[in-house]
Amino acid sequence: MDVYLVPVGPDRHELYCEVPDEPEGDESGEPPKGLFRRLRAQFNAMLAEAERERRQERSQGDASHAEQGWVARFKAKAMRWVAESIAEQRLLWHLRRQTRARLFYPADIDEAQAMSTLKAQLKRDYEKHRFWLTIDALLFIASGVFFFVPGPNVIAYYFAFRLVGHYLSMRGARCGLSGIEWTAEASVPLAELRRAITLEPAAREERVQDVALKLRLEHLASFFARTAVPSA
Repeated sequence: MDVYLVPVGPDRHELYCEVPDEPEGDESGEPPKGLFRRLRAQFNAMLAEAERERRQERSQGDASHAEQGWVARFKAKAMRWVAESIAEQRLLWHLRRQTRARLFYPADIDEAQAMSTLKAQLKRDYEKHRFWLTIDALLFIASGVFFFVPGPNVIAYYFAFRLVGHYLSMRGARCGLSGIEWTAEASVPLAELRRAITLEPAAREERVQDVALKLRLEHLASFFARTAVPSA
């Protein structure tokens, strides 16, 4: 698995990877039955639908939803939120399945700094997702009071999605810290991204697109646009 340490500020970096859109199946290591297995099944179904919506919007835009009623628009908005959550956590989810990974880091920093940054971010991710796993587990249990309300328990579905997502992310971060053999490789194109941060928007977009082509990363430009903050 290839992971990229993307510069998003003079001294800031974010981890990034690109993996297939298709959601994973059940793992043999997960509980074979019970509530969590059902939550995982619902989670995977929602991921599959969100990915279909994302691909459809990428090719058709919002026109198809605009022509429909408010229910379709609300659903499209919900699926966009799910797709954004997928993009943010996909790297951690896929780290769970790895035993070896390669870190590409900007050539303007040394390998020791890159590996230190990697470990520090994975540790922050682990602590963050462990915290929210506890909170969402409590809120999911509390959402059971809406069981007697007619219609689907949207609140429970929401917290169930977050619960499973944080659990998988926490496991991925833990695996990245102690279960993966990392190798590192300097990347000149990634260093170019740091210099692109202070450029004017049009020039920055052109530079980022060029780097994305060199690295063969289809969605790098949109990731960089969301996370990089130009210097004041």
